[in-house]
Amino acid sequence: MRAASADAESTDPKKGASMRRKDREQSEEFGWNVLETCPYAILSTTDDEGLPYSIPVSPAVLEGAIYVHSAKHGTKSKLLREHPAVCLVGVRDVVPLPEAYSTEYASAVVRGTIAEVTDDAERIAALHAIVERYAAENLAHFDTALAEELSHTLVWKITTTEITAKARLHE
Repeated sequence: MRAASADAESTDPKKGASMRRKDREQSEEFGWNVLETCPYAILSTTDDEGLPYSIPVSPAVLEGAIYVHSAKHGTKSKLLREHPAVCLVGVRDVVPLPEAYSTEYASAVVRGTIAEVTDDAERIAALHAIVERYAAENLAHFDTALAEELSHTLVWKITTTEITAKARLHE
């Protein structure tokens, strides 16, 4: 196995560590594309004791913001209200490379703040984007499902403060 170089990392607490593997660093545009195409993402915040809390979500990107949905009640909704600083990680194109003790991948990491969306038009547009992405074949039934589920569903908007992207593809 090859040891990776140990470049100096950022110590700015408002930003993540600088990327050590500059040769794998990708553009912001690449990162947005990963978020628009990853099969799911992991949303992280902290709990009331300051411990990490992470959960898989189905994100959709709409007009420069990232949207996810949740039930009105439960741990995720409670913690997102109380701890709006979040990190979202999306990964795609994962291919194990056992002969190299490595993996091909494309990833994006977003830091930002999350807030509940209360405007009905924005909620519906975000839910439509999520359904279009994850259940396009069932889009004809969106209005029926919306009428049944909108009152039970929260929509959350992540406002991005930082996005980084990294990939190891086809080396």
